[in-house]
Amino acid sequence: MNLEFYASALGARASRAAPVGVSPAGRPAPIRRLLRRAALGCLALAGASALAQDAPQQLPTIPLSAGIHVIQAEVARTPEQRSIGLMFREKMPANAGMLFIFGQPGVQCFWMKNTLLPLSVAFIADDGTIVNIEQMQPRTLDSHCSRQPVRFVLEMNKGWFAERGIKPGGKVSGAPFGS
Repeated sequence: MNLEFYASALGARASRAAPVGVSPAGRPAPIRRLLRRAALGCLALAGASALAQDAPQQLPTIPLSAGIHVIQAEVARTPEQRSIGLMFREKMPANAGMLFIFGQPGVQCFWMKNTLLPLSVAFIADDGTIVNIEQMQPRTLDSHCSRQPVRFVLEMNKGWFAERGIKPGGKVSGAPFGS
């Protein structure tokens, strides 16, 4: 690490009487202490982030309907919430799922790298119409994509849609779809 570079970048002058990074009294210079604290802080944050990603997230839920069937869907709105999704879940109630909401319509693709449950995923248009439904196997990197641009994706336990006769062209209703 070139402490002279960092010192000059911060407007400090390197001492000529002592080695770079050491005060004349032989103690670490303030810039070196700051850099050490910053590095330790980054390591602590990285460790906390890694630990947090090994546990399932719990998000607020909203009610949705697909025909006569009521769904309690956790809502993933932020990029971080969407990237974690249902990872690390070992089980999910029968009528529970996760609704992913994106800011703009786009071709949405999902994979199952750290997801332990087999899932069915419905790609849903702004008006609640199901565009396509895909079956996803746990712990795979296979991509499952919408057939057209969508803003909404609903993950449920594998087979949930088929067991209830819900197919592409069917409707999902609830607050995100204006109903």
